[in-house]
Amino acid sequence: MCGIVGYVGEKQAQDVVIEGLRRLEYRGYDSAGIALIDAGTVSWQKRAGKLANLEKAIVDEPLVASTTGIGHTRWATHGAPNDVNAHPHLGRSGRLALVHNGILENFVELRTELENAGHELSSETDTEVAAHLLERELAAGVDLTTAMQRVCCRLEGAFTLVALDGEDPSRVVAARRNSPLVVGIGEGENFLGSDVSAFIEHTREAMELGQDQVVTITREAVAVTGFDGSPAEGRRYHVNWDLSAAEKDGHDWFMRKEIYEQPRAVADSLLGRRDAAGQLQLDEMRLSDQDLRDIDKIIIIACGTSFYAGMVAKYAIEHWTRIPVEVELASEFRYRDPILTSSTLVVAISQSGETADTLQAIRHARQQRSRVLAICNTNGSTIPRESDAVIYTHAGPEIGVASTKGFLTQLVACYLLALYLAQVKGTRFGDEITEIMDQLESMPAHIQGVLDDDEAMYALAREHVDARSVLFLGRHAGYPVALEGALKLKELAYLHAEGFAAGELKHGPIALVEDRLPVLCVVPPQGRDQLRDKMLSGIQEVRARGARTICLVEEGDETIAPYADVLVRLPKVPVLLQPLVAVVPLQLFACELATALGHDVDQPRNLAKSVTVE
Repeated sequence: MCGIVGYVGEKQAQDVVIEGLRRLEYRGYDSAGIALIDAGTVSWQKRAGKLANLEKAIVDEPLVASTTGIGHTRWATHGAPNDVNAHPHLGRSGRLALVHNGILENFVELRTELENAGHELSSETDTEVAAHLLERELAAGVDLTTAMQRVCCRLEGAFTLVALDGEDPSRVVAARRNSPLVVGIGEGENFLGSDVSAFIEHTREAMELGQDQVVTITREAVAVTGFDGSPAEGRRYHVNWDLSAAEKDGHDWFMRKEIYEQPRAVADSLLGRRDAAGQLQLDEMRLSDQDLRDIDKIIIIACGTSFYAGMVAKYAIEHWTRIPVEVELASEFRYRDPILTSSTLVVAISQSGETADTLQAIRHARQQRSRVLAICNTNGSTIPRESDAVIYTHAGPEIGVASTKGFLTQLVACYLLALYLAQVKGTRFGDEITEIMDQLESMPAHIQGVLDDDEAMYALAREHVDARSVLFLGRHAGYPVALEGALKLKELAYLHAEGFAAGELKHGPIALVEDRLPVLCVVPPQGRDQLRDKMLSGIQEVRARGARTICLVEEGDETIAPYADVLVRLPKVPVLLQPLVAVVPLQLFACELATALGHDVDQPRNLAKSVTVE
């Protein structure tokens, strides 16, 4: 989820690019860089940290005047966020500069090929591999457009590539596959950007590219081809948003934008997780197979929304691996004198990688000789650095304080961990793991299907602006979803909201039920362990006492209808994977209700994005 800008025109490219990067800094703020055409070569500068660090470096060491340039703000995936790994990356001779958003799944094989041919690569990134491949094509005598077409045919994964050739100041060339890129069309100038906010101050005429397309911009023209070189066309449109809305992709809130980014975030978090033989591979799994076979207990530690992801992980890990799992609040963990041994795996879930309670908890675990694995969205942050292994999620930056895509990608990482452990320990056959991975890889489409029916949840939310209390019920993996749904409503709408395991109703919570009380019920799929039938009993109990039942139920299950005041249809998915789709309507409900109440959805009162004090 990096920010990318490209420009060819009559203005000073440095000014246009830096201005565009400033608009895109919300997409990536681990590092920033710029490259400009300089009389047959490339003039460039890049710095780790915020864009301000790059701007200071340019003041200290000015770049050449140029009217062709590219720039990048990075959200680190391959390699730590430092000066060396920052973009742009150069080719072998420095003739070509490249910026990149996404993940190249086959970069290891390509890097080996280059190194065997004598190329020396200075960074840990997959991007530098593409830069060397492109420059090798230029050296063979083709132009940058042809070079991009040839290289893209060799790349696997999801990516946006934007490049310039120091010997050809007339053009900037870009390509996309399953990663955002938009063209800005001006008069005597043209632009590229990760989204329209990169260039909206200069033009509101834009072009959307299709999959597997290469675009070449010059001052006077925009040309589009397929990766195979065949002519293609983009879709022209006029941007009628203001700048603030453009940064949010036309949405009123960053959080709402991030809800709609979830299909892509889940897909990105699944990229590159299987090798050519279909075996699971986790690139940052620094624990050996024997280390994992020795594990006889897992303790998951986390806070807030991440804690609920851990609760779902418990169901998946225990079911697929038969390893006992405890889930603990990181803030309580070290104060209860937990029993830890060298055969205990502590899994720390933190989006930021800087959560103070979780950091102190993993330090305590390591003092007790336990292994620590981090699940984190921020490359190079403290918790992954102090852990024995890490599974990075690929949600991209999340600006809204209340987590949405961060939660779903944490769930994906938890499922991947569970399946990897099952593979290593042999508790599931290969075809079983393949079947579950296939189901996981179908989830982005299912999530998109839920989002396509968003207006029903929005209308439902607006009907409840006078509610003062809302209950959420779930069973099995739906119970953490109920807790997360209640948390979102507390965070955003400032309402009393509680999530309960439906079977606990009779043990006290049913006393809260009164006439017209909204109760959102996450109904398990039909099948295993009579979960759905037990849930139905809970729905009947609250409805008999006057509650308004809003039931999230899988498509095709009609037996719930007589007991539901409102039915919200979910895609038909396995019970362990249902949280990935069931939580999305609850996010939409909370976001819209908070909006209707006039609250600041992106910055709820009293809350911070990352809690860095205990």
